[in-house]
Amino acid sequence: MPTYTALTTLAGTTGAEALGEAMERLTPEPTGVGVFEVEDGSDIWEIGGYFDEKPDVTGLALLSATFGADAFVVSELPEVDWVAHVRRELPPVAAGRFFVYGNHDADKVPTDKVALLIEAAMAFGTGHHGTTLGCLRAFDRLLTQGVTPAKVADIGCGTAVLAIAAAKVLTAEVLASDIDQVAVDVSLTNMAANGLEGRVTCVAAAGFAHPKLAKSAPFDLVFANILKGPLVGLAPDMARNLVAGGRAILSGILNEQADDVLAVYVANGFKLAHREEIVEWTTLTLVKET
Repeated sequence: MPTYTALTTLAGTTGAEALGEAMERLTPEPTGVGVFEVEDGSDIWEIGGYFDEKPDVTGLALLSATFGADAFVVSELPEVDWVAHVRRELPPVAAGRFFVYGNHDADKVPTDKVALLIEAAMAFGTGHHGTTLGCLRAFDRLLTQGVTPAKVADIGCGTAVLAIAAAKVLTAEVLASDIDQVAVDVSLTNMAANGLEGRVTCVAAAGFAHPKLAKSAPFDLVFANILKGPLVGLAPDMARNLVAGGRAILSGILNEQADDVLAVYVANGFKLAHREEIVEWTTLTLVKET
């Protein structure tokens, strides 16, 4: 069965969100609707929907005219097994002592590496993206320096690759959270695949807002591989949930955003320990001073 997309752009958050809601009332109904800012701070939003049937072009035209949006561009997507495609196209990744791979590459795992089995799935974090790779490298660097945290949190865990890495090399208490229940389910599957069933606590939560996270806090190490906006908003909670001298590894930050994120964390009692750029993404390793 073919899948169709319908995409447009519109200035202003309020109008974009309203247009997205209006799209959900179309017939045939979209299977999903998304509203995303085209570039951080631009206030230009892309509104798009996926359809199992060809969408009502007239209805879309009326919506774009009503909300002052650009004309919708309707496209038919080819039928692709995306998980199989990702498995074929994404080779294993080495990040310091860590080696991230899928089951199809099990025969390529080096004996001197810490193997992290992460299958392609509906959650972010296969190790190929500069943000996840940067976090793994930063963690490897801390381990090389002799840092041995006793409590670790992976906030916005995606596939939980960072939590898995921590659980593989530390005796620490490890918790992983994500705002998306799908990511939590994927994380639990990956824990089992790595022989870590029951080893890591995985919860659905926004930031640190979960009783299990509150009970285990403060942490010695926190991963937060999300985006600039959520990272900035998380800064006060990060300070409250880390011990003095604790580390935070932050990513999901475009290179040009890094100074802004760093300034917010410095204002919340952190200092920069290390900074790495991988293509267009920056990973920050911070230490809580007080």
